[in-house]
Amino acid sequence: MKLIHLISGGDVGGAKTHVLSLLQGLNRTEDVHLICFMEGPFAEEARCLGIPTTVIEGSNPMAVRKRILAIIRHDDCQLLHCHGARANMIGALVQRQARIPVISTIHSDYRLDYLGRPLAALTYGNINKVALRRFDAWIGVSDGMRQLLISRGFDPQRIFPLYNGVDFSTPLKTVPRDEWLRGIGLTPTDKTVVFGIAARISPVKDMTTLVRAFSAAVKQAPDIRLVIAGDGEQAGEIRALAKELCPEGTVFFPGWLEDVNSFYQALDVNVLTSLSETFPYALTEGARMHCATIASNVGGVPYLIDDGENGLLFEPQDVSALTAHMLTLATDAAKRRGMGEALYEKTKRDFSVQAMVEKQKHYYEIIIRRFRRPKLERDGVVICGAYGKGNGGDNAILDAIVAQLRHIDPDLPICALSRTPKETRAAACVDSLYTFRLLAIRRRMRHAKLYLSGGGTLIQDTTSTRSLLYYLSSIRMAARAGCRVMLYGCGIGPVSRPRNCERTAKTLNRYAEIISLRDRYSEETLRALGVTTPEIHLTADPALLIDPGDTPAIRSFLHHSGLADGTRYALFALRPWKDFDRHIAAFANAAEYAHREYGLTPVLYAMEPARDRAALNAVAAQLRCPYLLLEAGSNGTEIVALIRRMSLVIAMRLHTLIFAAGQGVPMVGVVYDPKVSGFLDYLGQDLYLPLEEANAASLCDLIDTAMAEQMFEAENIRSLRELAAENEELARHLLTEES
Repeated sequence: MKLIHLISGGDVGGAKTHVLSLLQGLNRTEDVHLICFMEGPFAEEARCLGIPTTVIEGSNPMAVRKRILAIIRHDDCQLLHCHGARANMIGALVQRQARIPVISTIHSDYRLDYLGRPLAALTYGNINKVALRRFDAWIGVSDGMRQLLISRGFDPQRIFPLYNGVDFSTPLKTVPRDEWLRGIGLTPTDKTVVFGIAARISPVKDMTTLVRAFSAAVKQAPDIRLVIAGDGEQAGEIRALAKELCPEGTVFFPGWLEDVNSFYQALDVNVLTSLSETFPYALTEGARMHCATIASNVGGVPYLIDDGENGLLFEPQDVSALTAHMLTLATDAAKRRGMGEALYEKTKRDFSVQAMVEKQKHYYEIIIRRFRRPKLERDGVVICGAYGKGNGGDNAILDAIVAQLRHIDPDLPICALSRTPKETRAAACVDSLYTFRLLAIRRRMRHAKLYLSGGGTLIQDTTSTRSLLYYLSSIRMAARAGCRVMLYGCGIGPVSRPRNCERTAKTLNRYAEIISLRDRYSEETLRALGVTTPEIHLTADPALLIDPGDTPAIRSFLHHSGLADGTRYALFALRPWKDFDRHIAAFANAAEYAHREYGLTPVLYAMEPARDRAALNAVAAQLRCPYLLLEAGSNGTEIVALIRRMSLVIAMRLHTLIFAAGQGVPMVGVVYDPKVSGFLDYLGQDLYLPLEEANAASLCDLIDTAMAEQMFEAENIRSLRELAAENEELARHLLTEES
């Protein structure tokens, strides 16, 4: 690939490290050209690393634009990659005539870049905000930054997370600790514990909180010292505050550092107090030197720091919490060493510079391919379901459907209808429209090729006739707008009211082309309704295919959920229903039985928190054993990862049972609706009982059987997933065949 990177050239800190590390790696296999807007250490270091570098100086942006366009055409460049506000402005100016994708890496929260500099925020800050919106794609330096951009209306299908990588392959040369400390005027003793931060001294780094916390800690631990390395617009203010609050000779300001490795080598504890971060190099560079770490819980930081395990987190601006953490590490050398080593191992495993470079190359290929995608009259999919209503199971289904569609066509435009579009964009990383924005939905349908009524049991009137009418009318509207229509891996029924039966049969017979079903109960319901015209296929729920993998984000999620290594768990996914209160004691007794007899810690799990929380709290109030009370994760992979971690699942919630089946976890069903027993019967699973028959004795008997049988061997799981995969093939047929 032929790539041009734009950057101002005055960058320091994390942005400088990220760009130079990335370009050095890319330059080994790709044709990379770096353009800076000023001479200086950045450009010089790039040249020393062998990166082809051009400096275009001048204050006239149109003249700069002209020169960059000439370079793009001369080099036959395939992609322009911008870093920072000035580069973004120029990138936006050249975008139309360049006729190549123009992207930007978001290294920090662009709304906070000029914090404390109102004139710069009014000019450069606002220009940058406008320029960013025009780009073809964005690289967010963490999943946290990706979520921030989505929350601000950026298209989630064009945002790619790329964590900062650290080079573990090159041996590091450092000055001995005592020598380095004496060089800045700090004379250490055997009792000295050095805390430090290396960052720009600006409001967004919130060193005010750091100095205030240190001033409180040093009163109780007089042998601690603080080193603040860096410079910036707030440097004078922070120096004055340290002089006012801290004992003389306890805080040191060595300025900007060329040798950051020796700095981190000299620290006992690395500290970060930022109000906003993406994925800061300050933490990974400290981790490379085995530093214990305290950091504010912002951005991508919790993906690296597992609180209490490999570091300590505190909420931004919480002086008292930071003080307590500083005192904890000041007085416990073993904990410092243990946390430093644990963080080193995690960083080396998950955040290498080699992995960063390979992922960036993969993103370039996707962006270039999508840019060159032919403009079709009809392209993409609209998905309708019970999304954005706070039910983790429904949201997980959407994740599964999106994954299957991406397998068909990784560049397929996807739009999901949702009660909370912002949350759906963030969780599923697709475009989303509000469920009742009917005119906007119809416009989208007129350009989409396929409409999926997908996930869960939408065609039923148990909850209300209104919801049934909405889903039927959406099917009709999509077909009339020219979409091909499929009901995707769904449940059907019960539909009990005669008029609703008639409406359902008429709509599905007239407008649906394919219906794939997740169980035989749904197939029998369709036959009873008289639905015969569409192709009907008995498959399985698409959520069975969710594979959370073993990623840093998943490991971080499980850790922060409170799941301890070596502990076994039984998950109870309950929901309020008619006469549920009569069974609270039975569920509590069953949970205690699982703990007593099998050593399983109960996990009371709210799949739909707004509805389930009260029922679970009632059970928790009667428990006399340890337990966890958790809510569904933000996406399907988190939900399935947690259920996979269980040794047993006892559930009323259907999708909890589906996820357990897909992961081979022993399970017991409590049936409140025919769809639950219908699914379990389809599996050949008889370990269930009706809610009205749920008592302590019957539940404990089923727990014994489930733990003894350890059902769902690899062959069963493979068979289920093969059936679920058939949904994808049916959708592929509609997407690729001419209507």
